[in-house]
Amino acid sequence: MQNIQDEICTGLEQLDGEARFQQDYWEREEGGVGRTRVIREGRVFEQGGVNFSAVWGKSLPPAILAQRPEAAGHDFFATGTSMVLHPRNPYVPTVHLNYRYFEAGPIWWFGGGADLTPYYTFKEDAVHFHQTLKNACDVHHAEYYPTFKRWCDEYFYLQHRQEQRGIGGIFFDYQDASSQLYVGCQVDTPAAIYSQKVGNVERNWEDIFAFVQSCGQAFLPAYVPIVERRQQTEYGDRQRHFQLYRRGRYVEFNLVYDRGTVFGLQTKGRTESILMSLPPLARWEYCYEPEAGSPEAELTEVFLQPRDWV
Repeated sequence: MQNIQDEICTGLEQLDGEARFQQDYWEREEGGVGRTRVIREGRVFEQGGVNFSAVWGKSLPPAILAQRPEAAGHDFFATGTSMVLHPRNPYVPTVHLNYRYFEAGPIWWFGGGADLTPYYTFKEDAVHFHQTLKNACDVHHAEYYPTFKRWCDEYFYLQHRQEQRGIGGIFFDYQDASSQLYVGCQVDTPAAIYSQKVGNVERNWEDIFAFVQSCGQAFLPAYVPIVERRQQTEYGDRQRHFQLYRRGRYVEFNLVYDRGTVFGLQTKGRTESILMSLPPLARWEYCYEPEAGSPEAELTEVFLQPRDWV
């Protein structure tokens, strides 16, 4: 997990060309350490963070025990790397990544994923992002991408808005030695139905760890070419205002639904590190409706609708 953080930070500093990550090393009173790295006021990135943490304690929080009750009564260990980047240019999409590992007595599992949140529509960017993640998945199992892509569409959804957060990517959780690929509360979603058809997938710890490593290493090839294509695109107040408005949706998701945020707060993690995923600026407008037929309207009405990008 630390290697993923190091590789990504090095690549992002090279991409930005001006700003550098500031690192804060912290310790958790209940048990744990972390490295928070934040980049601000760069040429490309208005603000972003890449976190590493390793925490341990007597009991997992309620949000996890509700899904894995067999972990109750065991000491736990959890480690992971998480990242959110908020670019300055509205034509460059926001991006998120998180890969994590949990142990509780004899129980262990991996989780994580990566997803893209554009403000303006570029099909080639969506195709490239998904294809790169699919390539990383396919090395390990042919059913990883089709299952985890569907799960990502399901997870990054603002139920109170009835709206996708972005164009997705991959998302998975509770991956262990012998289980179905989709491990969720619902049984009738596209991800659940697809996983049921696949059935149980036998793997060992090393298999899933190698898969997570591949996913982490796929991030820079998936994202950097998109930034390079869009970073010089001219924009004005209209595009900037729309970007800030859509960032508001990002804030809503992270504070209401995001599992990493809930886990961090319930385990009394470092608040500044947990909330580094929030943008430096955002806006809300009462009953906002984009102009019919505009690029802004196309984003939510067409582009954000789940589809098979590859």
